[in-house]
Amino acid sequence: MVNRVVVGAHYGLRDWLIQRVTAVVMAVYCVSLAGYLLMQPDLDYDVWTALFSSLPMRTFSLLFLLSLFYHAWVGIRDIVMDYVKPASVRLVIHVLVILALSLYVIWSVQILWGF
Repeated sequence: MVNRVVVGAHYGLRDWLIQRVTAVVMAVYCVSLAGYLLMQPDLDYDVWTALFSSLPMRTFSLLFLLSLFYHAWVGIRDIVMDYVKPASVRLVIHVLVILALSLYVIWSVQILWGF
């Protein structure tokens, strides 16, 4: 009798590449934001409002957040697959993480676009 273990195969190079691409997106965003903030002589509410009221900044911020959430998903999924052995517990953790990250995406859109 064959004992089948649920491991969620078919990961590998694609997820490794996605981790690197999302890390680059996050690094570019952080460097760009830091550069912008360092060039501001006065950092007050009006500067923040002007920065995040522009469509390119909101779009870039959403891209950053989506990259962050996907980067987190790949990392958490790999850790859970490596260290949590019972398939039922692994499934529960995966579902909870997916639900939490989905709610974070919805919340991010609401914050950035004021829906």
